[in-house]
Amino acid sequence: MTDTTAPIAAPPRAEGQADTDQPRSRQQPPPTEKIAVLRWMKENLFASPGNTLLTIILGAALIYWVPAFIKWGFIDAIWYTPDPEVCRQSDGACWAVVAEKHRPMLFGLYPYEEHWRLVVALAVYLGSFTITLIRRFWHWQILVPLWTVAIAVISTMLWGGVFGLTFVETSQWGGLPLTMVLFSGTVVLGFPIAILLALGRRSHLPLIKATSVTIIESLRGVPLITILFVAVNVFPLALPDGLEFDKLVRVMVGMAIFFACYQAEVIRGGLQAIPRGQYEAAESLGLSYWQMTTRIILPQALRIALPGIMNHIIAALKNTSFVLIIGLFDILTATTAVMQDPLWRRWFVEAYLFVAAVYFFFCYVLSKYSQQVERWLSEGRRF
Repeated sequence: MTDTTAPIAAPPRAEGQADTDQPRSRQQPPPTEKIAVLRWMKENLFASPGNTLLTIILGAALIYWVPAFIKWGFIDAIWYTPDPEVCRQSDGACWAVVAEKHRPMLFGLYPYEEHWRLVVALAVYLGSFTITLIRRFWHWQILVPLWTVAIAVISTMLWGGVFGLTFVETSQWGGLPLTMVLFSGTVVLGFPIAILLALGRRSHLPLIKATSVTIIESLRGVPLITILFVAVNVFPLALPDGLEFDKLVRVMVGMAIFFACYQAEVIRGGLQAIPRGQYEAAESLGLSYWQMTTRIILPQALRIALPGIMNHIIAALKNTSFVLIIGLFDILTATTAVMQDPLWRRWFVEAYLFVAAVYFFFCYVLSKYSQQVERWLSEGRRF
């Protein structure tokens, strides 16, 4: 008679299967740590005597400065008043200077009564830019019509001359709209040039490689101010009589080429990081050079170089302030001009803090978006 009380043999364990049938005494006990922040502080703030000393110094500085700044910037601050005497009698910040002077600070020399057009242009630009950053709208059928309409509306608002709008020359553009125009033009024009220069520098054709190396090394070796000076004052001398380009266009092209030379080296670093096997696999499939580059090599290179690419894009945004030397009034230059008013000159710190906050906002958004794109591109590569 068969013994039905005998234990049933367990099926053989597959190779690599986790040992989940161990006695409870052999399993890892649950963590007993109740305050994880203490471990984090020990590992990051007090891991060594040097870190401990630096933490103490920075902590003391924050304890000393932060309450004073909060008291000056918020508690005792004057937020709005048309009378500068009220600010003189206060010990806090005078943010009223921003409320009083925000229109010339944001819009520069543009005709005062036409500022509504710049508000519309900025709203269309920022709205289109925001839609472009959303992943679900990454389709040519959406982005091409969107930006076609956006550029038409923005150009109409800025220039005018149609639909009963007063014509405004580019020399009168200023403030934040001018900053956005220069930044967008620099990146849109410069990025394709950067890709071509990076590919040209790695080319096996001597003439193309020599030309790319010459352009990159020559323009990287001079400051941006020199390129702007050449674009505004020297380049027109080389043009035939009767042919003239708008100063804003010349400045934008000069900044785009300068941006492209720096960006090309970042992209070249990404190209050099691609394993040789990727090239050989593409060639084995019978792909041409441009098919291999656009479909296999360049997408991987841009993904690898994305942090450096975004770094130079942010630098391009801040480099727009250099147009001061050629008489264009971006938001920083417009603020400097506005603060010459003797009634409000005393509170220039608050005005520049406002401009710094504007720059920080756009740079921070670009930085966080770059990190989000890196996460998207890494989704299929996680193990």
